[in-house]
Amino acid sequence: MPKYNRILLKLSGEVLAGNQKNGIDFDVVSSICSAVKACTELGTQIGIVVGGGNFWRGRSSGKMDRTRADHMGMLATVMNALALADSLEQIGVTVRVQTAITMQQVAEPYIRNRAVRHFEKGRVVIFGCGTGNPFFTTDTAAALRAVEIGADIMFKASNVDGIYDKDPHKFSDAKKYETVSYNEILSNDLKVMDGTAASLCRDNKMPVLVFSLKNPSNIIAAVKGESIGTTVTP
Repeated sequence: MPKYNRILLKLSGEVLAGNQKNGIDFDVVSSICSAVKACTELGTQIGIVVGGGNFWRGRSSGKMDRTRADHMGMLATVMNALALADSLEQIGVTVRVQTAITMQQVAEPYIRNRAVRHFEKGRVVIFGCGTGNPFFTTDTAAALRAVEIGADIMFKASNVDGIYDKDPHKFSDAKKYETVSYNEILSNDLKVMDGTAASLCRDNKMPVLVFSLKNPSNIIAAVKGESIGTTVTP
């Protein structure tokens, strides 16, 4: 039995690139979508927010105007959302893509009540374009959507298996947390999500589970309530 009725799954764009570091590795996408399907078969309703870092990073665009660079990043998230939707549909999952920037030829506009209705009908909903506003990350978009749709928890799946007191790739003595509070994340500047996302989750008492997606079955384990990753508590 699933522990959660409705979740918001945040996927980084880098995860979708696999070992090739950019673009989309469809074998990786397929394995993630298979895990998502297994969760829907358990009865869990799933919303997904996906980043675009495998194509474009607005804040790393040098001298380009930040607003325009961020709009390009939003378009990158739509490419990832469509790739996920296609892979899910190929394995029999009904899915809808909603975007915060209107592009009706390829996706629905984001409407909160419509998204909730899709969940109630057993559909997966993928949210593209972040919040639709520059200067806000897709982590913040995930936190916002999680709160809006009334998710029980937000899953943040990336290439790191939890939250550490310092970068585990640089420091062999890095300590992994089993649980951590939002206040600790903000006061210690732990690099798990940006401050806006952390504050939004804290203020709305939204728990977050951070875990690695190197093994996509971790999504299923998380939905079942198994002990993986790091839990961020309000």
